[in-house]
Amino acid sequence: MVLETLRNTNYIMKGKNMNTLNATQTEQVEALFKEYGRVEVSRSEINNFVKSGKISNPSWLKNEKYKVSRGVYSLPIAGNDFSPSLTDVPLVEETPNETVSQAAFVVSSLVGNIVPEKDPVFVPWGYFKDIKKIVTSKQFYPIFVTGLSGNGKTMNVTQACALAKRECIRVNITIETDEDDLLGGYRLQDGQTVWQNGPVIEAMERGALLLLDEIDLASNKIMCLQPILEGNGVFLKKINRFVKPAKGFNVIATANTKGQGSEDGKFIGTNILNEAFLERFPITIEQAYPTNKIENKILLNVMSEKGYSKDTLPAEFAKDLVTWADIIRKTFYEGGVDELISTRRLVHIVEAFAIFKNKMKAIEMCTNRFDLDTKTSFLDLYTKIDGGEDVSSWSSSGDLEPEVEEDDEDGNVNY
Repeated sequence: MVLETLRNTNYIMKGKNMNTLNATQTEQVEALFKEYGRVEVSRSEINNFVKSGKISNPSWLKNEKYKVSRGVYSLPIAGNDFSPSLTDVPLVEETPNETVSQAAFVVSSLVGNIVPEKDPVFVPWGYFKDIKKIVTSKQFYPIFVTGLSGNGKTMNVTQACALAKRECIRVNITIETDEDDLLGGYRLQDGQTVWQNGPVIEAMERGALLLLDEIDLASNKIMCLQPILEGNGVFLKKINRFVKPAKGFNVIATANTKGQGSEDGKFIGTNILNEAFLERFPITIEQAYPTNKIENKILLNVMSEKGYSKDTLPAEFAKDLVTWADIIRKTFYEGGVDELISTRRLVHIVEAFAIFKNKMKAIEMCTNRFDLDTKTSFLDLYTKIDGGEDVSSWSSSGDLEPEVEEDDEDGNVNY
């Protein structure tokens, strides 16, 4: 059988003059080849593709150097600056045992050690021990971790891998993530079109942990992971290759929701995931914010990491921040406010304080993302905490406003 195009063949075209395309030209060639699936494209096809807005006009391609026949041009796939025709391509006969994967030059997208580094400010909490046990066991046991934003879902997983010295490949999922992003696809590399494994295949072959971050942002295109979540291999149909997972491979997914969408609209963009997909995760872990004690320790660790000595450590500031965040969260859970202060935002405030050396400035800059009323309420609450006032009533007031008592004899309102 004669192999006709680079995508479906066991040959790589040889150019006559092996100059190098610049980055823009390389992107144009790759996009054209991916769109039409062949080496030769017509002038009208090029123009139509340009009109779609996906590439800029490759005027350099539409000249005699790359012309094959009238209005037809050859893409410089392997070896640039040449004008090949089909007669330049050696005809290769496939043997019964020959596979496309051999000819497609399967390449790895990852090189070297990918064990996460230990974070010096990390403090274990919640379900960390359980996650670490699963990671250390090297058994295939997928986990779905859900929880509010900034409460350490991802960090617990990466730090479990760091302590267990396990390789971890993190993939941030979006609604655009598809099979090509996850399993792999054809890429233009050094002037040649090769198959490059996606992160899922890399993790399977290395026996690494695959971390699918923000999985609830995905579309139904992630259904290609179904057989993988069952612990089975996956067939890469584009290169006719079956990949089995190596020992130690596992999948952990994180999400702000439970895969049922965001009912309150807080996490816009999250989607309702397929029930069959969710059923392939044996357990779901609901990650909460750290306790006050743990969160205080995290902030002290961050302060130490930012250069504060034991004598200069602003421990009272860390304590006040934790109290502040705890009151706001309780009010959020009671429906009194629409926003809350995450552990991540507390860390941001401490980092800003290390730069500006001003507590209120650090807090104000890190709460600017909220609307004016919410920001003002948050700042007012912290001011009262910093001043030593009793704010116990704020957690149950429902609107982050102090409870109003009766007027005194002079008509003044007492709080």
